[in-house]
Formats: sequence, structure tokens, C-alpha cells
Amino acid sequence: MSGFPGLRLPSYFRYYASPVKLVEMPGGGVTAWRVSIDTGGWESADDLIEEILFAVGGEIFSLSSDDFVQEVERYRARYLNGDGPIFALYETVKAIVEAERSERRYLTDRERALVRGIRRKTFVMFEEQLKQQGDPGADPSLGE
Repeated sequence: MSGFPGLRLPSYFRYYASPVKLVEMPGGGVTAWRVSIDTGGWESADDLIEEILFAVGGEIFSLSSDDFVQEVERYRARYLNGDGPIFALYETVKAIVEAERSERRYLTDRERALVRGIRRKTFVMFEEQLKQQGDPGADPSLGE
């Protein structure tokens, strides 16, 4: 599969501020995809594979698939602007989180579940658009 014994694919990480996923390539091997700060799509990040695998810690964190989805959507909502249903949902999450901050409290269990659910939904919506546009790193099934 790869030159990294014991590596389970797919694997998910936060590399500094960027979400990165390592996935198995057709025919074997591993490839890395990093969320683009400009488009929210996936850009090749194979140059980061060894650094991520051998330097986890500090500014590189391993994530569960669910936490990865949340991280990707947090990242996209922070850096991207636009119109349409995905961005309306980003604004909904932003309003919930801003209320938490302004009221100096933690999210309620209901609010936390709502935010996580919205982010899963926006992840699937965004990934489906990317897939339709031919983005080879897109995987809407991850958010389902």
C-alpha cells in the first residue's frame, strides 16, 4: 500500500491551520490533499506526507473523520466568501458561535449538535460541487 507500515488510510490531519487528508491511490500508494485557502477545493500536498507522518505533534494533529469534516468546514467558512445556500449556512453557524462569545458562555448541547450537523451538511454540499467540477480530492461520502 505505501512505504509507511501501519499507516491506515484514509488518515486526517490539521497541518498548522490547514486540513489535510492522506488517502490510498488507485493501484496502491498514498496521496495527500490539502484544502485550498482560495477555493476550498483540494490541492495536491504530497510534499507534506513525510512531514505529517513523522512530525505529528506541535502544529500537526491527527483527527478523526468526523473532527476532520468539522475542521474543513470551519476553515472554509473562515476563509471563503460567496453567495448561495452553503454560505448562508456558514453565516448561521457564525451567528451561533458569535452569540456564544458575546454572551461569554459555552455552546449548549443543542447548539453544539446544530453546529456539527450544519457543518456535516455544508461539507457534503461543498464536496458534491467539487466532485461535479472534477476535483479529484472531493469525497462527499465522508460527511454522511
